[in-house]
Amino acid sequence: MSTIPPFPDLAAEWAEARLLYPVYSALAKEFVIDVPGSPDLEVGNDTPPQESIEQARQWLREVDGRIQVYQLRQFLQTTSLATQQSLQTLLLHHLRKAKKTASDRDKLDFLLVQYFSHCAPSRLEESDVDVEYVAQVLEPVLGEVDLTIPDWLKPLEQIMISAQRCRSLSELLHSGILEQGRKLKVQCGDKYFVPAAMISFARFSFLMRRVFFRLMHADLNAILDGLRQLESRGVTTLDCRRAQFSADEPVSRLRMI
Repeated sequence: MSTIPPFPDLAAEWAEARLLYPVYSALAKEFVIDVPGSPDLEVGNDTPPQESIEQARQWLREVDGRIQVYQLRQFLQTTSLATQQSLQTLLLHHLRKAKKTASDRDKLDFLLVQYFSHCAPSRLEESDVDVEYVAQVLEPVLGEVDLTIPDWLKPLEQIMISAQRCRSLSELLHSGILEQGRKLKVQCGDKYFVPAAMISFARFSFLMRRVFFRLMHADLNAILDGLRQLESRGVTTLDCRRAQFSADEPVSRLRMI
């Protein structure tokens, strides 16, 4: 299991709560999550009484329980609040939970990949994304990790190879590859929270993102090439009713879309 140390004192716990508050407040506002604010966290008293700290704990627990994984994902991929510090704080917040739910697992799974993506160089080659490198980037949140990969995680590599062989986004989405990775993650239960497992799944998810976007861009380029060829042959409209468009959709509009 993950061995994130507890807070050394109440001041450290309060400092983390103050860092989380603006992120959670903005997220709750964006998705209209009806949860009252925390006056003490709003004011940001540096030396709060014990009662304020307990209220902050309760507030964070309530918001955690209301936030869905898709909301966290959508928010952190679009907000300027998703800094390295805020992502690290969110990760540590979830890692410190004594009892983690399936929702916590999915949130951690996303946060680890998001944190890695934020910290890793933009021109990082896929061949450089080995387990050792991922562990190095995630060390600020997971600490030093024994990178002995258990046998039950070995299928991840084969799933990754199968994904890299896909030649289109449709092939990837209909091959069952994504479901295989998800199934393995669910089946491992609490073993997911072993640091070596979290690192392996973070690497897997990051590389799967790369595959997804590579195939998506390839599909888009193929579509644009096809539209240009049609235009060069004098075709100006297409019957796009199967795609929920009109029977005579202008090629120029399709290119813009």
